[in-house]
Amino acid sequence: MIQGSGRCHYHPDRAGLGVCVECRRVICRECTTQFEGINRCASCLDTRRKALEGPPPRREWSVAHVVLALLGVVLVWGGVLLAAHAVG
Repeated sequence: MIQGSGRCHYHPDRAGLGVCVECRRVICRECTTQFEGINRCASCLDTRRKALEGPPPRREWSVAHVVLALLGVVLVWGGVLLAAHAVG
């Protein structure tokens, strides 16, 4: 146990059962979750789960995205032609 505390970090009215390996906080039986063979508190378990999920998947281009990209190119090209015509 951590020095000076045998009480759960999240439930001070409960006796601590163990220590979260990530944050080193004393936790009670209800707060302990074993994941990958290691005891973690709910907060650290959520952080670990998010890390394992990795980045969100890339979204594919839809027809609307392609149309907007082409419209942008046409507008930029039109601006270039107008600027060249104004100079020349």
